[in-house]
Amino acid sequence: MEIIHVSAECYPVAKAGGLGDVVGALPKYQTAMGHYAKVVMPMYRTKFLYQNDWAIDFKGNATMGDRYFEYTVIKEKTNKLGFDLYLVDINGLLDREKVYGYSDDTERFLAFQIAVVDWLSHWEHHPDIIHCHDHQAGLIPFMVKYCYDYNKLASIPTVFTIHNGQYQGWMGWDKSHLIPRWDNWKSGLLEWKKNINPLASAVKNAWKVTTVSHSYLEELRYNSNGLEALFEYEKGKCVGILNGIDADVWNPETDTYLKDHFTVETVAEGKAASKKLLCQQFNLDENKALIIFIGRLVGEKAADLLPDAILSSMYALNNGVNFLILGSGDPHVEWQLKQLAGQYQGNYNVVIGYNETLSHLMYAGADFLLMPSRVEPCGLNQMYAMQYGTVPIVRNTGGLRDTVVDMGDWQGWGIRFNHASVGDITHGITRAAGLFDHGQTHFGWMRQRMMEIDNSWENAVQQYINVYTSLK
Repeated sequence: MEIIHVSAECYPVAKAGGLGDVVGALPKYQTAMGHYAKVVMPMYRTKFLYQNDWAIDFKGNATMGDRYFEYTVIKEKTNKLGFDLYLVDINGLLDREKVYGYSDDTERFLAFQIAVVDWLSHWEHHPDIIHCHDHQAGLIPFMVKYCYDYNKLASIPTVFTIHNGQYQGWMGWDKSHLIPRWDNWKSGLLEWKKNINPLASAVKNAWKVTTVSHSYLEELRYNSNGLEALFEYEKGKCVGILNGIDADVWNPETDTYLKDHFTVETVAEGKAASKKLLCQQFNLDENKALIIFIGRLVGEKAADLLPDAILSSMYALNNGVNFLILGSGDPHVEWQLKQLAGQYQGNYNVVIGYNETLSHLMYAGADFLLMPSRVEPCGLNQMYAMQYGTVPIVRNTGGLRDTVVDMGDWQGWGIRFNHASVGDITHGITRAAGLFDHGQTHFGWMRQRMMEIDNSWENAVQQYINVYTSLK
């Protein structure tokens, strides 16, 4: 099959979260299985753009309301990512460094979607599947069906994957004229609660909807930022498929970011060497349990609870553990976390920002990974941690529930807690400290057990192919 993935992110081109990791891996494994997967995304001004060779594939023009714009589609020449990569350039809209965070994001991503659909309408053949990811591509299923200029694409099956249902791309009806000429009788397929809602529209119009874990699909029916009734109504065409991780990138035996590699058999020695490097770099005590947090410092990750949870845990354990934080987001949370560095020198440190090299070293050298998320559709960090023998401490929600079994259960290899609260987080950390201090034999078994779990993409890819095939 020929599969077109449309996304705002794709690692390593541009990434802001898990969406980028998934779109950077899924098409690669689909191609490896003999399918013809392509990714099309905006042409941000990133290092990847300037460090690689490109060929112009197509030049076109379109309109967005009263705005006429020209667009260019370029293709990466060498297929270095394992699939065909296309970037869409629109001067004045997509020529930015960052993926998100601009006041005109609505117009930016709407123009991107218009350009993609216009480009596809000029193809001499039709692809087998158009696979759209998150709300930044959420209007495409509607546009190929009901925009007069593009309805020759209406016979192409569309699949929509929800990576995070909290962000929906809402826009007022005053922007409806920006969508290319469309059938006004179909306005209900754009609307949710008196606004145009691209994510809701995609759920209504896509032939099939997938979420990135089984539990998250269930959770959307009672916690989806206002779309609960829609997910209940459309549950018949929704499928949960748990993400995989890219074993070519996340493998402690071959990881190019690591100095000290290790396998299941050498996990104790390998992790000790990486932990020593981390502790030397960040002034931490390598004899104490090292607990890390890697991610966005935002409410859905429960990052606002981290400062108090760290304070509570340090008090409960008499400074008996180390914390190392890597992330960025809410300025107030960033400030609070930086203040702790002076209070707990030798037991705590924080790096504001994101550093790919450091993140790999942290997964390799840490003893535990903390993920207290309020919302976690799938979660990849816990699977990365497991691959590196780092025990996940997670809230019992979404994909975290699907991938981590508590050590109190039969053959469990992780630590789970029920509520995103300082008390529950502290309890999880206390259990981790007790395991590290008094249960080293069991701790070693847990490390080996989790490293043997297959979280690769192959199984997930076949499930996606099954979804596509069901639509033909």
